[in-house]
Amino acid sequence: QVQLQESGPGLVKPSQTLSLTCTVSGANITARTYYWGWIRQPPGKELEWVGAMGYTGNTYGSPSLQSRTFIFRDTSKNQFTLHLSSVIPEDAAVYYCARSLFSNLYAYEFWGQGTQVTVSS
Repeated sequence: QVQLQESGPGLVKPSQTLSLTCTVSGANITARTYYWGWIRQPPGKELEWVGAMGYTGNTYGSPSLQSRTFIFRDTSKNQFTLHLSSVIPEDAAVYYCARSLFSNLYAYEFWGQGTQVTVSS
């Protein structure tokens, strides 16, 4: 069974970089043809797709966040990491990592439990 676990600081100061890592078990992040994504849910709002990495290492980002988003991976640890730079209060959310349905960038089947991120000085 595929399992994902997010880790990272729960509190980030404005203008700093948010860094979250997703550790995957039960599947290999280089296996074709899945996407490994980050999705967030701000308080009181709907889920928002942040970005994803494909099995080749290619990355894809939400147009509204792409300029601040960097996703990379460590295949030796079967982990992928999100960096979101220049955070603002609106970036506060529960952040989830997830694995997509086969060959589907925007639909996700397996999810981590989520991690709360607060943006505050």
